[in-house]
Amino acid sequence: MIDPEGTRLPIKIDTTSNGEFAPVPLSKKNLLGNRLAHESASQNSRRLGVSRRSFLVSACGTASTLLAFNHANAASGGYFDIPREAAMDQQLAQAAVGAKREFIFDVQGHFVDPTGAWVKKASPDAFKWSPKASCGKQPHLDCLGPEEFVKDVFRDSDTDMMVLSFVPSAPDSEPLTIQAADAVRQIVDRMGKRLLVHGRVNPNQAGDLERMDELKERWKVSAWKTYTQFGPGGKGFFLSDDVGTKFIEKARALGVKTICVHKGLPFGPRSYEHSQCSDVGVVAKRFPDVKFLIYHSGFVTDVKEQPYDAAAKRDGIDTLVRSLLDNGVKPGTNVYAELGSTWRFLMREPEQAAHALGKLIKYCGEDHVLWGTDSIWYGSPQDQIQAFRTFQIGRELRDKHGYAEMTPALRAKIFGLNAAKVYGVTPTARKASNERDPHFMTYGPKTRREFLNLLRMGVV
Repeated sequence: MIDPEGTRLPIKIDTTSNGEFAPVPLSKKNLLGNRLAHESASQNSRRLGVSRRSFLVSACGTASTLLAFNHANAASGGYFDIPREAAMDQQLAQAAVGAKREFIFDVQGHFVDPTGAWVKKASPDAFKWSPKASCGKQPHLDCLGPEEFVKDVFRDSDTDMMVLSFVPSAPDSEPLTIQAADAVRQIVDRMGKRLLVHGRVNPNQAGDLERMDELKERWKVSAWKTYTQFGPGGKGFFLSDDVGTKFIEKARALGVKTICVHKGLPFGPRSYEHSQCSDVGVVAKRFPDVKFLIYHSGFVTDVKEQPYDAAAKRDGIDTLVRSLLDNGVKPGTNVYAELGSTWRFLMREPEQAAHALGKLIKYCGEDHVLWGTDSIWYGSPQDQIQAFRTFQIGRELRDKHGYAEMTPALRAKIFGLNAAKVYGVTPTARKASNERDPHFMTYGPKTRREFLNLLRMGVV
């Protein structure tokens, strides 16, 4: 049993980064929320006559934690909609946070290949900044490999289906190759679940456009993944310039017309302008037959998410909204907003989360917001699922800004039904695994020093 003393909360509000942004210190409200959650766990477990560990791994533990976060963020524009009684009533808590009822299709998953050729070029300490690297396996990269990926995502969470993606890298130093990805895809399929695979393409990198034929024909990729702020010499590109246009036209010619592009979460100052979304509306209008999935939705951690204001010209999600409006791309057309790392970060800031989700649903369309978690960089995505399952945008913000109410039907669309349409799959919800032993750990750099060490290793 992991964490037998019950020292870890089931919903993780911490400073962990996915390695693409510097960790952000917790606010006073975040610290208060964590403190109140720990106090509630101690009090409620005593009242129920169970250990802290038993309480925290139960639905009551999750409900109690989210209620503590509500208390710390009182009068916020967003909140976790859970009855107070759920902290002590297992049946009520299970109905609120624990019941597996949706088809959950996560469109952004990751892991590394611990036996890949890239290891020969990498530092012996590559990825040792991750708490998960100390899981006890040797070599330590096995802690971040395919076995852990399958456990965290498909056994320790309610995820039914996932798209496996890739980090930006040169062809000769990929932490995950298409061959390794395909091998795990076959394993997951034999489990009765589904794993689709991206084809990594950086069109400003020699050989990547030519490699698209093999990715489509041999490896049957379901979509393309690109990073517009990545490239030789640290120079990125726009989807709307010559190199981006050639990439899109090649995707169209091959008949795989779904392009997933990392926007937001900039890699520091490196090619910062290419991490913004000004080109999204341009290419969406120019290529109406192509689906553009905007990974992270343009979110930037140091930009406070507020109501959209054209005059303010703010960075972050507003760059996506502005690009759509400027180019006349209406909700429900061919641009989709993805939530990987965006929701993971914003669930600690309920008011910003309410504005972010409200804007994305309003300007992209309720059928065009996609569930993603960036796992396993953060460990099991179950806490993200449970927090989203209960999140609500406050009535005042809904009335003032025209945001949607987070109904069960809308959540079901975002959790998986929308992505099922994008990828042309039949949504099939599976029963929750009975093999779980949740550890509530988060993986990824938690301090600026760990993040800078990651950059020096050349992983991003």
